Amino acid sequence: MKPRLTEIAQQRVGDVLTPGHFAIDATAGNGHDTVFLSRSVAADGRVFAFDVQTAAIAATQSRLAESGLRNVTLVQKSHAELESTLPPETVGRVAAVMFNLGYLPGGDHSVMTETPSTLAAIDAALRVLRSGGVLTIIAYPGHAGGDTETTAVGRHLAGLASDAYAVEQVTGQSGRNASPILFVVTRQPRSASDDT
Repeated sequence: MKPRLTEIAQQRVGDVLTPGHFAIDATAGNGHDTVFLSRSVAADGRVFAFDVQTAAIAATQSRLAESGLRNVTLVQKSHAELESTLPPETVGRVAAVMFNLGYLPGGDHSVMTETPSTLAAIDAALRVLRSGGVLTIIAYPGHAGGDTETTAVGRHLAGLASDAYAVEQVTGQSGRNASPILFVVTRQPRSASDDT
């Protein structure tokens, strides 16, 4: 059976994360990716998890506490504000950024990611990403507004310079038009010194 897109995203991110790295969960939601990132970077790494919803921050905080993880900074702000919120020492040193677009599962479905802030957040994430770092975005065209957001994200990523970024697209299990899509963006290493 084909792995779920969330599993593939975590695998791709896990390939580049080691203890001590900086990582970002741009859409904390119920905290699954936050916990994964926290464990991956270990106690000497740091994760910054963003979400606009109080319920998402609370759910993520609870999940982290249950797992005994303390290397996460929770930020109740839009993902579009990630660059201005991060400490200066992290800029250009973030190894991975994860996005899971749409609405909070089990939450208020009227509150969801929106195209303008998502595109701004993607650009901000790319600016803080280190050489060799990975950005993953799972988009959901199957809900109201999700098709527009997914199309916009695909077009936006297609416009990135190919000598600076490698972009890959993975479709969901069903392969239908409304299936979720995983975008994986890798910042191309510029030199050996950039990968330290």
